[in-house]
Amino acid sequence: MKYTVSLLAASLLLCGCSKKETAPVASPADELPLVETDVVAIREVPLSETYTANIEAENLNNIAPATPNRIRRILVDVGDPVRKGQTLVELDAANIDQLKIQLDQIERDYNRAADLLRIGSGTRMAVEQAKAQLDAARTQYRNARENTILTSPISGVVTARNYDPGDMCGSLPILSVGQIVPKVKAVINVTENDLTRVKCGMDAAVKFDAFPDETFHGTISRISPAVDPATRTFAVEVTVANQAGNIKPGLFAYVTLDFGSRNNVVVPDRAVVKQTGSGNKFVYVYSNGKVSFNAVELGRRLGDGYEILSGVADGDSVVIAGQTRLADGIAVQLKGRTDNK
Repeated sequence: MKYTVSLLAASLLLCGCSKKETAPVASPADELPLVETDVVAIREVPLSETYTANIEAENLNNIAPATPNRIRRILVDVGDPVRKGQTLVELDAANIDQLKIQLDQIERDYNRAADLLRIGSGTRMAVEQAKAQLDAARTQYRNARENTILTSPISGVVTARNYDPGDMCGSLPILSVGQIVPKVKAVINVTENDLTRVKCGMDAAVKFDAFPDETFHGTISRISPAVDPATRTFAVEVTVANQAGNIKPGLFAYVTLDFGSRNNVVVPDRAVVKQTGSGNKFVYVYSNGKVSFNAVELGRRLGDGYEILSGVADGDSVVIAGQTRLADGIAVQLKGRTDNK
């Protein structure tokens, strides 16, 4: 009986041990970094460039007298349209009356000398001297009048005003008048690298914040022959048609030039890794279960991708997620796969 109890206890002990669960054994694949990849391909990359510029009048005239004078009236203000020959400014005319009196007197002297010559009592020399004095007086009076009543030499719009009535005009023009019809111009700054691709007559697309739904046509009309030493750029003038006069001087413009296209590999922007502490860029390329840390040269930004000039080949699989645990040459596991191939 004692022997039977011992066997029963041993049997119960074995049964209890057989129900104990064993801990799972970790698979080597579970310890590998998990990454997501994308296959890249060669695409056509547009080579357009967009520059910023301020709109300027096609022609600009500064309205100022030949000699300083006090301003009596200014008849226009900034933004006002003006026509050719329109009176813009009236200056103090205190000396005009005196010059007119002198001119009238000299003219009478000339007429008297001419009459005396006709009746034989005068000399031709006296007439010629009187005529020279009369011509000089007329010129002086005309200049004084032109510098008292200032008119616009062109049709356009007032772009600047530097004085108020009562001021004594000085070195600055009283007004500036810009011609904006039928065209205006935008001056862009082109780098030395792009200069060889810019030609006079080249088309340009011009957009404005003021007209967000409209694109205007422009043409390169002038290229500066000298570089700006401060910016190392060349000034390029783009003429923009403005028959309606809607484009005003001072508007901010975006000028796009089309330089054609080229074919290069394009990678998703998520694949590009910036090396900490430097401006170097890298892409992890996946092959045969491992990744390589490839230095790349970026080209243009294309929406959610980058053009790659070097470092990645057509058809490569690049890592687009999971780069934080990666290093050059390590084995990885692809997301959604367990065979690591």
